[in-house]
Amino acid sequence: MLSILEKRKILLIYVPLAVYWVILLFLTSIPGPDIPQSISFNDKLEHISAFCILGVLLMLALKVQNRFPALKLHYWLFALFISSFYGALDEVHQLFIVGRSCDFLDWIADTGGALVGVLCMGLLIYFDERSETRIV
Repeated sequence: MLSILEKRKILLIYVPLAVYWVILLFLTSIPGPDIPQSISFNDKLEHISAFCILGVLLMLALKVQNRFPALKLHYWLFALFISSFYGALDEVHQLFIVGRSCDFLDWIADTGGALVGVLCMGLLIYFDERSETRIV
């Protein structure tokens, strides 16, 4: 699986990450009164889900890149840190959006979601790498 992603990393990883991050920024910039209530479910679940996906995409991007060896070596740790840091920045950003607020528990949910994504993707990568070494 990882070998396919590495061959087409721009199309399969970098573009989806960039598009997803822009969508995430757009959605968190919507003023509170303008958020449709029909799409809203549990607030913390939204944060966990959104940052789980961000954690997965960041982890894959850091794993397949070759420009920064330290990031590639500790890709899971940096994916978690970057996701969590972005979650904190996003909460501060929402202070300036009408009807939105900065909530510490939202940041905890962001970080928790990123952790879930990183752990799940980490397991998939681990088993993928193990299966490739047995075949060769």
